[in-house]
Amino acid sequence: MYVVTVEFGIKPGSVAAFRPAMLENAKASVTDEPGCRQFDVCFDTEDPSKCFLYEVYDDRAAFEVHLAMAHFKSFDAAVAPMLDSKLVKIWELVQGSVLP
Repeated sequence: MYVVTVEFGIKPGSVAAFRPAMLENAKASVTDEPGCRQFDVCFDTEDPSKCFLYEVYDDRAAFEVHLAMAHFKSFDAAVAPMLDSKLVKIWELVQGSVLP
């Protein structure tokens, strides 16, 4: 399994607009992409300007499909000006609840 984590630093005053856009993107990813197995959205309880994603895909090709989806492209363009930072990391899932 192919795991992607993303850490967002959201600009002051942008959290209220970022949050629903992020949740809509996550829902569309799980609903519309057969290769997307999990898409968790987390916000820091002490600093809501920090958002963490944990995404699980069948493989790299499924993640590439995600990046090409209209909903992702729209989300990515919309939130880019709202961000102070974005850190993407790729992982290999070797044990977890999404494995058969």
